[in-house]
Amino acid sequence: MGNTLTIAWKETRAYFSSPMGYIIGGVFLALTGYLFAQSVSAPFAEASIRNWIGSATMLFTLWSPVLTMRLLAEEQKLGTLELLMTSPVRDFEIVVGKYLASLVMLLSILALTAVYALLLLLFGDPDIGPLLAGYLGLVLFGAATLAVGVLASSLTSNQIVAAVISFGILLFLTLLEQAADVTPGTPALLLEQLSLTGHFHDFARGVIDTNNVIYYLSFIFVTLFLAIRNLESKRWR
Repeated sequence: MGNTLTIAWKETRAYFSSPMGYIIGGVFLALTGYLFAQSVSAPFAEASIRNWIGSATMLFTLWSPVLTMRLLAEEQKLGTLELLMTSPVRDFEIVVGKYLASLVMLLSILALTAVYALLLLLFGDPDIGPLLAGYLGLVLFGAATLAVGVLASSLTSNQIVAAVISFGILLFLTLLEQAADVTPGTPALLLEQLSLTGHFHDFARGVIDTNNVIYYLSFIFVTLFLAIRNLESKRWR
């Protein structure tokens, strides 16, 4: 546990000490701010974050790959991954530590978007339940996309390639819901269950379904497990 936290702290400091971290965060805040302004300025707008938070999930398909592309790919390119793997640090500690650092960045950015909820509380009369449910869904959705980014970063030493792989996987997982709409019968149900966005709609509506929570947590676990196994395989190459 100590090694995991040490790696997480090192990577978190790297995020907050580099201009890229602030650029990535600034772009996300600018885009979500625009989506929020659009949602509340629409005719007959309601005091809710449902509209912008649903659109914000699509931002993660681009934002998360950029945020995570360097985590393991850079270590491989610089040759420092071999040093880590020969030190008394286990593979799962490396992967989980780096993932936690990206999760800290995600939570920090989402904490800043709480100003949108504050504006609704000041100038409207929103229901607190849907606000909290929406943010819980956004955290889980974002955490799942970060796990995909970590997996992609473990597959290559090229950061751009890692970002493209991550984007491709996330785009595929988000488009499964559209594929389910045009697929009949049981395959449609399977595609909808596998879709990342298919499990988010209840959160956006203010409903916390334990099945959706379990889906995202299971997805994160399986994806990080694959990243760990990929890292372990490099010991034998």
